[in-house]
Amino acid sequence: MEEKIIVKKPVITEKSLKDAARGVFTFLVDKKANKPEIKNAVSRLFKVHARWVTTTVVKGKKRTAGKKRKIVQSPDMKKAFVRLQKGEKIELFEVGQTSQAK
Repeated sequence: MEEKIIVKKPVITEKSLKDAARGVFTFLVDKKANKPEIKNAVSRLFKVHARWVTTTVVKGKKRTAGKKRKIVQSPDMKKAFVRLQKGEKIELFEVGQTSQAK
């Protein structure tokens, strides 16, 4: 698989930003990708050294939609938590300082 296909997008939430400060970065990945593939893809895409990868499958939620309030299920997703070597960062997870107008 290609790196861009394996790693779909980074997960940017309050919890993932706290984890990123500790060196653990969260990504949505392809459901068929395994840990070594994810590790290699993150290393190549962001030019960092991944130490280990933990994955989890998040089940899709049921919700109602449409005029007849039919129940639909969103698809399952796979998340990967990647720990990098000490001192390495991924720029996407950096929070910039905002300037306030006076």
